[in-house]
Amino acid sequence: MPTFPAPDGTVLAYHEFGSGSGEPLICLPGGPLQDSVYLGDLGGLAARRRLIRLDLRGTGASAVPDDPAAYRCDRLVDDVEALRAHLGLDTVDLLGHSAGANLAALYVTRYPGRVGRLVLVTPGTAAVGLDTAPEERLAAARLRRDEPWFGPAYAALEDVTAGRGTAESFGAVAPFFHGTWDEAARERHAAGEGQRNREGAGVFASEGAFDTAATRAVFAEFARPVLVVAGEGDVNTPVPTAAAYAELFPKATLAVLDGAGHFPWHDDAERFAKTVDSFLNG
Repeated sequence: MPTFPAPDGTVLAYHEFGSGSGEPLICLPGGPLQDSVYLGDLGGLAARRRLIRLDLRGTGASAVPDDPAAYRCDRLVDDVEALRAHLGLDTVDLLGHSAGANLAALYVTRYPGRVGRLVLVTPGTAAVGLDTAPEERLAAARLRRDEPWFGPAYAALEDVTAGRGTAESFGAVAPFFHGTWDEAARERHAAGEGQRNREGAGVFASEGAFDTAATRAVFAEFARPVLVVAGEGDVNTPVPTAAAYAELFPKATLAVLDGAGHFPWHDDAERFAKTVDSFLNG
């Protein structure tokens, strides 16, 4: 497995695969601080594009840093830049999923000239200071009203959005993150619970991690193409939030995948891969 040193000496690993042509696509996982294995081949995108999945420090095959403060999102930017330099690329196409979109956003903020094309998949919004209204999440959830599990899950989501969330209610809303709450989705959810670096997750968005004004200012001048992918039923990043995110850029396209949740490459693999590949190919 290929590795490279981060600026502080932490040894980081990445996974390179795919038979597609064109420039490689660096993929940043969410979680935050979740093993990149959950991204898989991004719904078959690897057949169209060479993928490079980064294991963030303290996850997957990457080493644990000596200083836990190095898990903060703005500190992770230098790891991405070290990977770019290690690969010998002048510019990179970059994909960030969920919380990984916050890291991608900070990389663009610091190194805007190093990014060719940017893909944000059901993006987390802390880096840009976008808040999602509770009703937006509930409206996305009501698209699933005919599911047999809907009643208890929706009641739990009402508690979460009202600020009354408990460990039990946060667990109960899991079906809303997946386009289909079948056995495969349950297995992926259970696996994901064991793939996160919880110490790192607690530091990722800690005080000082984000300067939303600076990031928005860079985004307003960022002239490279941007794709924001939303899942129609995603309660984490509902469509209105994804649309507002896309509006921060002068050249952004919003793609909404019908029936998809927070992991759209599982819900409509063919359309997801085709959408991203078409964007990357211009």
